[in-house]
Amino acid sequence: MIRVLFVCTGNICRSPTAEAVLRRHLDKEGLSDKVEVDSAGTGSWHIGDPPTAIAQEIARGRGYDMAGLTARQVVRGDFDRFDLILALDRGHIAALERLRKAESRAALALLRNYAEDQPIEVPDPYYGDRRDYEYALHLIEDAMPGLLTALANWDPGQQE
Repeated sequence: MIRVLFVCTGNICRSPTAEAVLRRHLDKEGLSDKVEVDSAGTGSWHIGDPPTAIAQEIARGRGYDMAGLTARQVVRGDFDRFDLILALDRGHIAALERLRKAESRAALALLRNYAEDQPIEVPDPYYGDRRDYEYALHLIEDAMPGLLTALANWDPGQQE
């Protein structure tokens, strides 16, 4: 079992969207029994909250189910529980590096490293409008083929 954790700021926009997108793709590819997916935020502001209504609406419009997801904050133990931790922007990478123990087994990378083109980050749509949420979803979807290939070929000893 490969365990993947997506991380953004509050775990109410980008990371739960990425979680829902990956879950659907795993189902479609028949890999659901091989990959566990979760999401978390670097901050504690929204713990227990569902994804934003607009994030859910836009995701639902493209066939992704975010029902039942609630925000949580990333914890040091996540570096032992997960094999791959994917941040949505460089600020999250920095926060995760500060939290990470030196002996941690988890690989840490930006989600957009699995995409073919720039940008390397998924911008936060929280203070934006519908177009910002749609763009964030587009960037997340664009990284999925590369991520799925990496997961299908995952070597348990590999580090990103």
